[in-house]
Amino acid sequence: MSLVDRLTKEEKTGLYIGGEWRSASDGRTITVVDPATEEAIAECASASPEDGVAAVTAAADAAAEWAATSPRQRSEILRRAFDMMIDRAEDYAQLITLENGKTLADSRGEVRYGAEFLRWFSEEAVRNVGDVYRAPAGDKNIVVLHQPVGPSLLVTPWNFPLSMGTRKIGPALAAGCTTILKPASDTPLIALALADLLEEAGVPPGVVNVVPADRSSAVVNAMLAHPRLRKLSFTGSTEVGRILLAEASKQVLNTSMELGGNAPFLILADADLDAAVEGAMLAKMRNAGEACTAANRFYVAASIADDFADRFAAAMDALQLGPGIDEASDVGPLINRATQQKVSDLVDGAVDQDAAVVTGGGTPDGKGFFYQPTVLKNVVRNAHILTQEIFGPVAPIVPFDDLEDAITMANDTEYGLISYVYTGDAGTGLHVAEALEAGMVAVNRGLVSDPAAPFGGVKQSGLGREGAHHGLLEYVEAKYVGVDW
Repeated sequence: MSLVDRLTKEEKTGLYIGGEWRSASDGRTITVVDPATEEAIAECASASPEDGVAAVTAAADAAAEWAATSPRQRSEILRRAFDMMIDRAEDYAQLITLENGKTLADSRGEVRYGAEFLRWFSEEAVRNVGDVYRAPAGDKNIVVLHQPVGPSLLVTPWNFPLSMGTRKIGPALAAGCTTILKPASDTPLIALALADLLEEAGVPPGVVNVVPADRSSAVVNAMLAHPRLRKLSFTGSTEVGRILLAEASKQVLNTSMELGGNAPFLILADADLDAAVEGAMLAKMRNAGEACTAANRFYVAASIADDFADRFAAAMDALQLGPGIDEASDVGPLINRATQQKVSDLVDGAVDQDAAVVTGGGTPDGKGFFYQPTVLKNVVRNAHILTQEIFGPVAPIVPFDDLEDAITMANDTEYGLISYVYTGDAGTGLHVAEALEAGMVAVNRGLVSDPAAPFGGVKQSGLGREGAHHGLLEYVEAKYVGVDW
C-alpha cells in the first residue's frame, strides 16, 4: 500500500491538532495535484482561520508540560523519529515525488537530508548550555539560562516539503517548544505524514500540530494575532517574508526568516572547467533549479566563457526530462503552471535582450509542467533575468574580464543567501568568499547545505540561521539571573 493510500485509508489527511485528526471547521479541502500528469492524487483538509487559532491554542496548552520534559527525553524522541524515517525512506521519497514532481533521486536525497535534522537536533537537545561567570565588579554571579521561546508557528515551502519541516521542528522540539506547522498548499501530504511519524515516535498531543491551508494569508494572520504565540519561523519568498514580518511586529514576535536568493556562480580563468561544470550541474539542477540555493547567475571569465557554455550545455543535453516517479528521469516537472510560465517568460525576455540559447529554451508538448534544461550565453549584465530568482532549470551566463567587476556584479542584488566560486587558487577563493555579500559561500563545491552548518542569508535573504547549534538558539530566550552565593 502506498503512503498516500495509507494516509487516506487511516483518515490522516485532515488537520492534525492537539493529537487528533479532524476535518476543517468549514469542510474545505485541498486537491493535491501531481505536477507530472496534472492529475489529482489526493484530497486533504484546508484549515480555516478558526482552525489555525485552535492549533495555536493546542500548542500553547501543551507548552508548559513539554518544556518541563528532560532534554534526554526530547532527544530520544527525535532520535526514534530519525530511525523511523530512514527505515521508511522510500515511502517518503515516493510521496514527495508524487506531490512535488522532483525526481526520485532528488526525493531520496531530501529524505536523507531531512532525517539528518532529526538526528542532529536529537544530539543538540542535551547541549542547550548556558553560562555562569563572576561579574567584573565582583558583586554577584551572572547566570544565563536558555529557556524555550514557546509556541512556534513554522511556515514551510513546497520545494523541500519534508526537510524544511524537520529543519524547523527538530530544533523547536529539542529546545522544548511546541509547534504549529503550516505547510505549502501544493505539498501538504508529506507534512501530514511527518505528523503521523512524530506521533508514533512519542511526541505528545499538542506538541506538533499541522494545518494545511489554501487560504494562507487569512490562516497565518489569524495565528500571528494569537496572544499566546511566541515565535514565527518562515521559509519562502522575500516578498511574503516582508508581509509576515510586518504582521509579526504587531505582537513583537521572535522571528526567523529564510527568504529568497539570487545566487551568483563565479568561475575564474584558472578554474578546473570539468570540476566547474560538475559543480554547476549540482548547484543549478538540484530539484530542477527550484531551490533558494540554486545557482541563478553564472559569471564566467571571458577567456573560458564559450568553452564553459559548450561543456555545460552538453551536460544539460544529456539529462532525461520526464516524470519524477520514473527512475530514468533526471529532471522532473516544475511545481505548477504559473512557475512554468514564469520561467518561460524569463527566458524569452533574455533572448529579447540578445542572449543566445545554447541548449533548451522551450516548453515540451504534452501534460505536465515541464521546462527544458536551458543554457543562455552572452547575457547582458543588466538583463531582467539576472534580477529574478528563476526557480527553474535555466542558467544565464555573463562573461567578465575583471575579477573585482565580477564580485561587484555578484553583489549587485538585494539578496545574499549563497554564492559559489570556482578557482584553482585557495587564496583567491578565500578572498572572493570574504568579498561576496552572502550568508554562505561554496568554494569549489556545488553543494554546501549541511545540518551541522548554519544555514541562512544576509540582506533581504533573511534573519537568523537554521542548522548547527545556531539553529537551536533560534528557539530559546536567554534569561539572566544575578545571584550571590
